[in-house]
Amino acid sequence: MRILLATDTYPPDVSGSAVFVRRLARGLAGLGHDVHVVCSSDNGPTKLVVDDAGVRVHRLSSLPLLIRPPLRFANPLGTRRRLAELIADLRPDVLHAQDHFTIGRAAIRAAADRGIPVVATNHFMPENLTPYVPAPCRPLLTRAAWADFRRVYRCADRLTAPTPTAAALVRRHGLPQPVEPISCGVDVDTFHPRAVAGVARRAIGVPDAPTIGYVGRLDADKHLAEPIRALSRLDAGLPAQLVLAGCGARRRALEKVAVDAGVADRVHFLGFVPDEVLPEVYAAFDVFCLPGIAELQSIATLEALATGLPVVLADAVALPHLVEQGANGLLYRPGHIDELARAFTTLLTCDRRAMGAVSRRIAERHAAGRTVARFEQIYRRLLPTAVQPSAR
Repeated sequence: MRILLATDTYPPDVSGSAVFVRRLARGLAGLGHDVHVVCSSDNGPTKLVVDDAGVRVHRLSSLPLLIRPPLRFANPLGTRRRLAELIADLRPDVLHAQDHFTIGRAAIRAAADRGIPVVATNHFMPENLTPYVPAPCRPLLTRAAWADFRRVYRCADRLTAPTPTAAALVRRHGLPQPVEPISCGVDVDTFHPRAVAGVARRAIGVPDAPTIGYVGRLDADKHLAEPIRALSRLDAGLPAQLVLAGCGARRRALEKVAVDAGVADRVHFLGFVPDEVLPEVYAAFDVFCLPGIAELQSIATLEALATGLPVVLADAVALPHLVEQGANGLLYRPGHIDELARAFTTLLTCDRRAMGAVSRRIAERHAAGRTVARFEQIYRRLLPTAVQPSAR
């Protein structure tokens, strides 16, 4: 098949949906499909890039997204026309859209106009945006965001979301189509248990001490002040440290939180981490923490599970899908810092190997190969029976 994946974020953008789309694109290309991605340019100008898996990435002219640097978004001027031209030229067998923003909406409209089947996956919650606007505006923004989502995604032939909770969220906001939960998946070969935590810590330049870790954006919706404050409340006999891997707008504010909490010497910011280094970063952790309260799945948590780590996650939205309470980790109530500190103490002093084995078994249920195979099945079933997959 010729498959076009439309997304507003794609690596080097740091987001779960960007990671998911690239993994899906490369997996489909590995199965022999002709795979194209249309996304925002990473540095401004329009360009075509062919990656080492043979995926053709069509990057459209972009502008900086001021509320979430260093992300960029496709220039609205000309995007609709450019998508219409691209789809007319490629004649894909199926379009798979990942969002309803600038590129997603233009791609869905152009595909629908040409009778091309549309699969749409939702990775979005308004809560990903509301921390960046004044509190009085948030209810209006939430209502407007869901109304816009319905307008765009009602044209899709198939809807998916990463988890049952995410699927239920879509249904609750008024779309009539069935919504199938399909995990974003995780590369269980790249991310796997490694008994070299001390070596890994030296490799990434942090002290060899009990380590709580986080990987992802350093942005407001991730609530990273909570693990910093919880670190300050650990017993003095437990000299743990916190390692934050990733970049984002909140880094300076988080550095100040660490100073104010008296733990600046035990909070380490790694900045952006290249993909090839990520497995070693996870290997340096003893416990993984995600305090975000707007997660429809969390690829970083899946990678931590695949690495065999116990996890502490906020008891919010879809994160409970990834925790067997007490068996591979713990949930805590967002905002309850003492409860989070107790969870850190429990996991840093328990049999982490046994918990890690349960984490690994959970991750294997989300193996990326299963995700790619399921989407391939969906695409094929949408093709008209009289039309064979293109041999172009």
